[in-house]
Amino acid sequence: MAYKTLQLNNVDLNVFDDGHGEPVILLHGFPDSSRLWRHQIPALLQHGYRVIAPDLRGFGESSKPDTLASYAIGLHVADVLAILDELSVPAAHVVGHDWGALIAWLVAGMAPKRTHSLSVLTVGHPQSFFNAGFEQREKSWYMLLFQFEELAERLLREDNWKLFREFVRDHDELNNWIADLERPNALTAAINIYRANAHPEQTFNVQPFPRVDARTLGIWGSEDPYLTEGQMLGSKTYVDGPWHYERLDGAGHWLPLDQSDSVNELLLAFLKR
Repeated sequence: MAYKTLQLNNVDLNVFDDGHGEPVILLHGFPDSSRLWRHQIPALLQHGYRVIAPDLRGFGESSKPDTLASYAIGLHVADVLAILDELSVPAAHVVGHDWGALIAWLVAGMAPKRTHSLSVLTVGHPQSFFNAGFEQREKSWYMLLFQFEELAERLLREDNWKLFREFVRDHDELNNWIADLERPNALTAAINIYRANAHPEQTFNVQPFPRVDARTLGIWGSEDPYLTEGQMLGSKTYVDGPWHYERLDGAGHWLPLDQSDSVNELLLAFLKR
């Protein structure tokens, strides 16, 4: 795999970069790394795209800063733009899942000239997410747990990661996630994206997020235990460009892994338009 280490914004970012066509940048979420996209990368390369897939700060082989402020969402957005700058990419198709989708929304909204198109999996526009109502708040219970430093880490780890296993529904990727999170400081670093950006007070004092001009694809799975369909459907309100929505019935949260063929088909069709 064509990985390189880029020293940007005072962190080392582990970045996959291969191919020579139109650039596509793939942004993962919690508790993943760029490995999340292992089924999409070959398909995109085969269809002539240049694929860029970083480990976000705090995840995978990228740096894991000690300070909570280092995980503010604005720094993740800055990392994406710095990666594009370092790789001499004026603009890219931006694709994100979970927290990577939130970052992708903000990249598209804050840097429209750097965004050829936007594809978001599971997570809708942040304004839509915060306005999605009580059902979404219920599904987001774990965000409150993650705010308790040390306690959350202990509860997730104890009894051979029992709570974590239950939280991710014993997903097939479980052993890879645990292996990553067992490394020094890795679990705290991964949770810090929640602590820095999803404090309960923020849900009641949300500042307007930027609208999106890019043509946008939203994909949601009907069995997602963490996110409602409403928060994805409501995203249309905040997209000024063409909006396209796809619902994958019977699909859970980790669409790039569990519904890889469907995701590849939808993504490739959307990118070629």
